[in-house]
Amino acid sequence: MGNKYDVYGVGNALVDIEYEVSPELLQELKIDKGVMTLLDEDSQNHILENLKNFHCHKSCGGSAANTMVAISQLGGKAFYSCKVANDEFGDFYIEDLLNSQVDTNLKNGDRQSGITGKCLVLVTPDADRTMNTFLGITGEFSTQELVSSALADSEYVYIEGYLVTSPTAKEAAIKAREIAEKAGVKTTMSLSDYNMVKFFKDGLLDIIGPGLDLIFANESEALELADTQDFQVAVDKLKTLSKKFAITRGAKGSVVFDGQKLIEITAPQVKAVDTVGAGDMYAGAFLYGITQGMSYEEAGKLASAAASKIVTSYGPRLKTEELKALVTQGKLI
Repeated sequence: MGNKYDVYGVGNALVDIEYEVSPELLQELKIDKGVMTLLDEDSQNHILENLKNFHCHKSCGGSAANTMVAISQLGGKAFYSCKVANDEFGDFYIEDLLNSQVDTNLKNGDRQSGITGKCLVLVTPDADRTMNTFLGITGEFSTQELVSSALADSEYVYIEGYLVTSPTAKEAAIKAREIAEKAGVKTTMSLSDYNMVKFFKDGLLDIIGPGLDLIFANESEALELADTQDFQVAVDKLKTLSKKFAITRGAKGSVVFDGQKLIEITAPQVKAVDTVGAGDMYAGAFLYGITQGMSYEEAGKLASAAASKIVTSYGPRLKTEELKALVTQGKLI
């Protein structure tokens, strides 16, 4: 008998609010381009005030949420543990998650008063994405939001690296790994963002613990984790932390280690307009692939195709039919 869920995700619940902006505006607002920066509420509100005349698009987000939605869209079974407040954005978040067919702890129990976290996603004409995040109540994410029975009935647990910034969330991430290890559930994690590795490396290593089954990273994160500029050194470092891994390299594709050999996956040549959610989509499609019996090479090709597709449009998601077409029509590179 199979597991109830293919993947159990753990991460920060953030309403993504996406804008198209100029690099000059980022400079004017003194925003570091191309990375995720944590803000307090007043600082985020200051940016929002400057963007009040800009068109925006909202979706329930956070890195791991995007990954769980992708798995569900492809036909997989996903569960997502997170925390939102009893406010308008929290209502929006739950509705969007459930409409995406992702099961969640949020439909059980009462929500606390507070402010649901928001991530301002600022996309520049070079397709780069800059994120300014106020965590709100998700900064209080803790072991209380974990549903042990659902986690133990999953094939994989997927932990978002962003959780490292909050002491209670980091504790929950470690607890999720420990529950998984005890239940025989495979453990996987995304390093999430270069700044997470740069400023919270020790915390990420605490979450990784004695080692994981699978790690997702982009090239800059992998290099920073290994404290090197040599890609091979970074590959060797990841082999000491995880049985298997996938490193995305933008237009150069990705490198997948299946536990025995390194596999280079080329990326379709596309014109990128927005890289928001590309890494999340890669992880989602990859996890869908390996939980449905694909080899690591096949899953890597599907993930690369999905990530290449999503960067050609704005927002962290594709339409369900677009995503499924990559599988049903065999559009693997």
